[in-house]
Amino acid sequence: MNNAPDFASETPAVAGLTNPLQGIANVLAAVGTVWIFLMMLLIMADVLGRNFFDAPITGVAEFAARSVASIVFLQLAAAVCSGRMTRSDFLLRIIGKRSPRALKALEVFNVVMGALLFFALALIAWPALTESVISKEYFGVQGVVTVPEWPFRALLVLGSFAAAVSYLTCIPSLLRQTAASGEQA
Repeated sequence: MNNAPDFASETPAVAGLTNPLQGIANVLAAVGTVWIFLMMLLIMADVLGRNFFDAPITGVAEFAARSVASIVFLQLAAAVCSGRMTRSDFLLRIIGKRSPRALKALEVFNVVMGALLFFALALIAWPALTESVISKEYFGVQGVVTVPEWPFRALLVLGSFAAAVSYLTCIPSLLRQTAASGEQA
């Protein structure tokens, strides 16, 4: 008797699908990962400088605060392409057992709604990006340390757009999948 759980039946439908944007998404995620590592080193240097040499690094807190959202948005497309986007599928599993076609329709609906959500987010963030470029908006303390705001806003727009397109490029593979088994048709 085999009591091993069937994890394949619990993974989202978009997991394992071919996505033409996977390479670009992986590059964006890698940039985010390297950024995390560099930010970690910067924070450690600031803590060491602050505690042992009484010489903190100016602007680390402000830069780290802006970086968190940028890193998240850089890694969104990779999460979408690999099927790791957070979601609750309790109801989907029940529906899938009763009606594989309904499950496939809901999966396609989920992908379309995800794309619309991230396109809307990119469109909403676009005016703030253009305004920060035009007005030369910065954060920090003038005369001490200032960093332009627009690169961080641009990463939010780029990450949202990449996630939306990643969702859309999942649709052809999702439609080719057989609803009952999750295998390619």
